[in-house]
Amino acid sequence: MQAYLWIKTAHLVFVMAWVAGAFYLPRILINLVEAGDVPAVRERLLLMGRRLYRFGHTMFGLAVVLGLVLWLGYRALPAFPTMVAAGSGWLHAKLALVALLLAHYVVAGRWLKGAAAGRALPSARTLRWFNEVPVLLLVGVVYLVLAKPF
Repeated sequence: MQAYLWIKTAHLVFVMAWVAGAFYLPRILINLVEAGDVPAVRERLLLMGRRLYRFGHTMFGLAVVLGLVLWLGYRALPAFPTMVAAGSGWLHAKLALVALLLAHYVVAGRWLKGAAAGRALPSARTLRWFNEVPVLLLVGVVYLVLAKPF
């Protein structure tokens, strides 16, 4: 049981790190739009965005690996609790929301790469709305994990 708790703790820490990146990357895009053509500011924001995007992918990868251990660890580790049981439809719904959050993150990363290549970004207003999407998805994920409604 102790291994389960440590793995779950690490999973949550990596998820929080990734979600922090998912929250902040769109903000960097907004700042890029608002910075205009100031080269020094633009280059600094692009550098920050690239580093954040790379960091986020690493955190997501670690969170997924540990999530798989939590999900399927009972098959390999003795006395490991399982989340795969009757009434675990919440897990599939949670994974669907996580997939949407990942898609949002990838879109933000593509916009960042496009901006570095000189392509135009959406308007600041559009990006501000885009910036709110991860919050709504995260609320859904947290609710599903805590309430396990189905």
